[in-house]
Amino acid sequence: MRDATTYFGNREVAEEKKARLVREVFDSVVDNYDLMNDLMSLGAHRLWKRFAVDISGVHPGSRVLDVAAGSGDLALQFAHRVGANGTVVAADINSAMLRKGRTRLVDDGIIGNVHYVQSDAEALPFRNNYFDCICIGFGLRNVTRQQQALLSMFRCLRPGGKLLVLEFSQPRSKLLGTAYDAYSFSLLPKLGRLVANDERSYQYLVESIRKQPAQDELKKMMQQAGFERVGCNNLAGGIVAVHSGYKY
Repeated sequence: MRDATTYFGNREVAEEKKARLVREVFDSVVDNYDLMNDLMSLGAHRLWKRFAVDISGVHPGSRVLDVAAGSGDLALQFAHRVGANGTVVAADINSAMLRKGRTRLVDDGIIGNVHYVQSDAEALPFRNNYFDCICIGFGLRNVTRQQQALLSMFRCLRPGGKLLVLEFSQPRSKLLGTAYDAYSFSLLPKLGRLVANDERSYQYLVESIRKQPAQDELKKMMQQAGFERVGCNNLAGGIVAVHSGYKY
């Protein structure tokens, strides 16, 4: 029987190898991660993350799980929202990114209401029906078994809780899509080489975006995982989308 395979960028690899390959990418880019995000999106990623937080419904006292927390952009914003009586758990499979996020938040004075857990999105180590909100920002496309990750997040949400998936998606306009492809494949890997001395990792990141399910497909995946009232907000003409769904 042939082993199960998945995509790592444009390469087809054994499922069991993808997590290691993704970890190597983020180990490589960690030092320049925030700078490259600003350069690649011209700072727009900050607005996209702010939008996701604004529609989250998170308030003082909420319990929030930030999956694939990375360098802590979303965890930082959620920490301010939940206040001293709330809790944010920043979870990431990559220890280097998790350390970077923790250092950044501590340097910003965020201590006490944020906890850090190294964990796989497909098997979150948290009890059932616990979090008021779960968010995964620009991380789902790096997960080997996305449906399993959605099921894991569904299990951890309390009834009435909300999931937010902020991810690159499909441009709504053919013209925009053509321009976006030209920008992504021509410029972003070169930018990675010039700024981070790492063209290969940014080539993967560009390719991984094109493998990510489009808006309607991701909506169906969330519904199949049990989420209801699934909606989608397109940002930047659909280059980025925020999907939301509730557990009832």
